[in-house]
Amino acid sequence: MPPKTASAFACTECGWTTGKWVGRCGECQAWGTVDAVGTGARSGRTSPAPVSSPAVPIGQVTATEAAAVGSGIPELDRVLGGGVVAGAVMLMAGEPGVGKSTLLLEVAARWARAGRRTLYVSGEESAAQVRLRAERTGALADELYLAAETDLGGLLTHIDAVKPSLLIVDSVQTIGSSSVDGVPGGVTQVREVAATVIGRAKAEGIATLLVGHVTKDGSVAGPRVLEHLVDVVLQFEGDRTSRLRLLRATKNRFGPVDEIGCFDLVDAGIVEVPDPTGLFVSRHESPVPGTCVTVTMEGRRPLLAEVQALTVAATTPSPRRSSSGLDSSRVAMLLAVLSKTGVALGNQDVYTASVGGARLHEPAVDLAVALAVISAAGGSPLPGGLVALGEVGLAGEVRPVRGLEARLREAARIGFTHAIVPGGSENLSRVGLHVLRTGDLTAALRALP
Repeated sequence: MPPKTASAFACTECGWTTGKWVGRCGECQAWGTVDAVGTGARSGRTSPAPVSSPAVPIGQVTATEAAAVGSGIPELDRVLGGGVVAGAVMLMAGEPGVGKSTLLLEVAARWARAGRRTLYVSGEESAAQVRLRAERTGALADELYLAAETDLGGLLTHIDAVKPSLLIVDSVQTIGSSSVDGVPGGVTQVREVAATVIGRAKAEGIATLLVGHVTKDGSVAGPRVLEHLVDVVLQFEGDRTSRLRLLRATKNRFGPVDEIGCFDLVDAGIVEVPDPTGLFVSRHESPVPGTCVTVTMEGRRPLLAEVQALTVAATTPSPRRSSSGLDSSRVAMLLAVLSKTGVALGNQDVYTASVGGARLHEPAVDLAVALAVISAAGGSPLPGGLVALGEVGLAGEVRPVRGLEARLREAARIGFTHAIVPGGSENLSRVGLHVLRTGDLTAALRALP
C-alpha cells in the first residue's frame, strides 16, 4: 500500500509553512499569499556535495575583494558606508517621480567616466527616452551601455556581452522570466528575477543596483524575501512640493544605517547638497513673532530647521489645530501642556509648520515648538541668534536629547549665539555658544536673553 501523500503550503511573503491551505498567513498576516509548494513525502536526506571553496580560518580570508570603491557621488558613498562594493546588490525604492531613475543614471555616468564599464537596463522606458534624459542631465559617457529589456534571459545575455562592473536594473518589477508562471511584478516572478540577478552578481563580482516599486504605505513592493536577499536597501524620499530629496539606508551590510544623503532636484537633474541647513531656515531682516530655530538629527547629520506658529481668534466653537511637517499628535500634546502652564489658547486657532518642507518628528523639537507658540500668542519675537532644544513632558519638564553637543556645534557654525537646552546636560563649554539651561517651560521663558 503506497504511503499517504502530504501537501505543503507556504507563504510567498515570509516563507511560513502549514499543512493545509489558509487564506491568511499565520506569521505576517498577509491575505492570499499561501500557495502549495509541493506534494508527496520526502524520500531521503540531502547527501554531501562538492563545495565551491573550502572553509578556512576567518583570519586568512582576504578582505580586498570587499573593499568599497567610490561611486563618484559623495552623498551616495556616505549612505553606503564609503562606496560601492564589488558583487554587492543594492535595492533602491521610492515614490513614483521622486527621481530614482535620474539619480541612478547620474551614478551610471560618473561610474563610466572613471573608465569602468556600466550597463543600464531599463524595463520602463525605451533606450531613446533614456538617452533624451541623459542629454538633459549631462549623463553621457563612452563606457555607459544602455539596453531596454523586459525578459530575464535577454538581461543575462546583455550581461554576458557587455561584462559590466556596475549593473543597474530599472526596475526589478518590469523584468519577467519565461521559466516560471505569473506576470512580471508578481511575487513568483520578482523572486525568480531577483534570485537570478543576485546569483550572477555574486558569481562575477558585479555591483548591482535594483530599482523597486513601493506600495501605498511606502514599503517595498513584492515579497519580503527580496529585502532579505539584497545587501543594501535604500529609500529615496522627497516631498513633491519640495526640491530636497533624502537618501537613507534601511539595511546595509557594509556600513551604518543612520547616515543620509541630501540631493536637490533641479531642471538639469539631481545635484548633491553637502550642506542643506539653509533650506530649512528662513531669513528675516529682524526677529518676528512665532518663529524659533531648532536642530534636528537626520541620521548622524545635524540640520538646522525653523518652526513657525500662528495663533488667531477662533471663529467656531471648536478652535482649529493644524500642523504641517510636524507630528500633529505631539503638537496637540504640547498645546495642552502650554494651556496647563497658563498660556491662553482655548479660544485660539493654532497653526504650526516647519520651513522648507522639513519633517520634524523627533521629540528634540518640542521646546522649539512650544516657544514658537508662546511667541505667537504673546506677539513678542524671540531673540535673534537663538536655538532651542529639548523634549517636553506632560508635566512641563524639559528632558535631555541625544547628540546635543553635535547639534550645538552645527548651530554655532551657522552663526547662532545662544541656545536653550535641558538642565542636567553634559558639559557644553566648548561648543561656541552661550548655553542657557532650563528644567521646565516656565524656567525657559525666564532664561530668554
